[in-house]
Amino acid sequence: MAAGSAAKKRVPEPLVVLEEFLPYRLNVLAGLTSSALAQIYAERFGLSIPAWRVIVTLGQYEHRTARDMAPDGVMHKSTVSRAVSALEKRGLVVRRPNLDDRREELLALTPAGRAIYEAVAPQALAVEERLLSVLSPQEQRTLSSLIDRLTRQARQLAPHGSEEDEA
Repeated sequence: MAAGSAAKKRVPEPLVVLEEFLPYRLNVLAGLTSSALAQIYAERFGLSIPAWRVIVTLGQYEHRTARDMAPDGVMHKSTVSRAVSALEKRGLVVRRPNLDDRREELLALTPAGRAIYEAVAPQALAVEERLLSVLSPQEQRTLSSLIDRLTRQARQLAPHGSEEDEA
């Protein structure tokens, strides 16, 4: 075999082109968006991603159990529990007895926790607005619908949910 023919050896086509692979692309988008948001809640308020999710959930619903929050934020219950403990130590979250189920506690924001939520939420919405500003209103509605559909399909593919702590 001539030396030139070895150099012409055919390289197989890749099975996956990473930069075109939807899960990778979604992860990159989520990571970049999380980094933008982290500048608000991590740098300014010292909150981890799970802690931020707990603050936002309690800001939205007023009170929840750790079990209720886990699927909402696609976090494992133990991740929520650790975040709640850290927030409780900082005086941002309080536990109350759940009169409907004595095995669980209801979690709520303290006034200090509520103040962080009220300070961060508008800034987080501003990041979202800046991100979406490259899309027309119709494209934004379409994107939202597509994300909903893909999320439902992904939940069927992974029925036990993800225990990731990203985005």
